[in-house]
Amino acid sequence: MVRHQDASVRTTLTLDPDVAAKARRGAAKLHRPFKEVVNAALRVGLDEILSPPSARPYRTQPRPMGLRRGFSYDNISELIAAAEGEDHA
Repeated sequence: MVRHQDASVRTTLTLDPDVAAKARRGAAKLHRPFKEVVNAALRVGLDEILSPPSARPYRTQPRPMGLRRGFSYDNISELIAAAEGEDHA
């Protein structure tokens, strides 16, 4: 059950011009008061910011790389030099 306080809190809030314009367009589109649109947006936004969804762990699937015999994969710089050739700078 959601409880709303009966008394509103009056405060001064400075909105960025783009945010104010978007809220005014939303209020006009929804035929709702500007204050109501801003309060609804703040409720949704604050809920999102204060309790973000938990991140799922990232997992990769191992794949065979098709490593060739005769190459040492322990020394990467040696492997790159062999792949690029001696003339590569």
